[in-house]
Amino acid sequence: MSRGKTRLVGLSARRALALIGAIALFTNPYKTLAQRGARGTPGHGRPLICVYDCRDPDEDSVSSENDLKNFQRLMAMQATEDQSAAFESVVRDAQAASAQLQSFRAVLPKAPASSELSEQAAVLNKSIEGARNADQNFLAALSPAQKFGLKEITERLAKADSELDNQIKTLDRVLQAPTADAIAGSAANLDKALEDLQSAQFALADEMSIFLPSAGRELTFNLPPVTSSIEVAGQPVSIPASATASRTSVADGENIFNLKLTADLSDLQQSINDILRSQLTRSPRCGERIWIKDATLAPVSPASLVLVHLHYERWICPPPQGSDSPVELAVGDGALEVKLIPSTEQNSNLRLGSEIRRVEGDEFLRNLLLTGTLGTTLREQIAGSLLPALQKSTDPKVALPAVAHNFTTIHKAQFQENSGRLVLVLDGELRFSDDQTKEFANQLKQRLSAQQTSGQ
Repeated sequence: MSRGKTRLVGLSARRALALIGAIALFTNPYKTLAQRGARGTPGHGRPLICVYDCRDPDEDSVSSENDLKNFQRLMAMQATEDQSAAFESVVRDAQAASAQLQSFRAVLPKAPASSELSEQAAVLNKSIEGARNADQNFLAALSPAQKFGLKEITERLAKADSELDNQIKTLDRVLQAPTADAIAGSAANLDKALEDLQSAQFALADEMSIFLPSAGRELTFNLPPVTSSIEVAGQPVSIPASATASRTSVADGENIFNLKLTADLSDLQQSINDILRSQLTRSPRCGERIWIKDATLAPVSPASLVLVHLHYERWICPPPQGSDSPVELAVGDGALEVKLIPSTEQNSNLRLGSEIRRVEGDEFLRNLLLTGTLGTTLREQIAGSLLPALQKSTDPKVALPAVAHNFTTIHKAQFQENSGRLVLVLDGELRFSDDQTKEFANQLKQRLSAQQTSGQ
């Protein structure tokens, strides 16, 4: 058993995913009839033709009812604020008992039959009795819905409590006729029973989404996606961004978390052709005319590549300007490949560098793209078109609960590929006190609850 360590329980990935799945149920409660092959829609006269995988539509109704019941049960098991505070006391009592047991075992090799050992044993008995009483009182105060939904884990906790009682009684009997080996063996068994009790407590806290601030154990928050709806060059784009915060250490009273924020840019990829066509196309009466034929955006971690195929024309207007029709001076087709490199500034703002990787076309057009202002202008316009959307979708103030806004530092940004999709990953750091860490967990629970309410 680890000495003096406290298990930290946050909103676990499994619990968060369950909540998110339930939220999705409410945001899109109706089955897609073409996929499921429903025979008709209640309340409508026009029948729908079943294509494949046909079944009775009543089955979908039953499934939705079951999903709703499961979600309601899940929400009913969540701890109230008073229960969370009470459970912290339960865990502290178990920790105190564990610390007292270690003190007892430390004295044992020095004086297995001394008055000091007897005094330590008396204190240990009292400490374990307090831990067991706190545990039992907490379980007795659970709501009927919690007792029903948490039956399996509470039975495990009750079994661990019973074993702890057996082991402390055994130690009392051994102390009546003590030998060093017998006491050491009994103390080791008591240690194991206390560890099992704490393990069951932590599992219960996990099921009830109770966060216990401490410096001793791993803690990870998995934040559900927040979707930013952004208009880029007149094109609506949706960018979901999710985050994970994992505590790595505690220093000077601060909990230090590694932050990973991931934005899914697949919708931006799908819209890149229309976005750049809108941004880069120009056709003045005199001067350079540009038409974008097609454009793609692809990951090449840690950067991304934009490939644009374009049609170029140069027209001149004989002086005095406008007196005669413009004259076409040059025409050609070509391609421009631009590498986009994300980075962050000291204030954590996202930046987007760019460089020309490759050009194609007739010699005059290649020269314009490589050494003239045309290539520089297009490169800057491409990066400038995408940067605002990337900044908005990865803004920590959008993805993270409010308590984190002033305690977040972003120090690295890179593009990555995820199953063929382009994603932008930001790595950073959060620094919280214990109280702020707890508030972060509470605000995350409130966000999940609000999403569920808005989805109903």
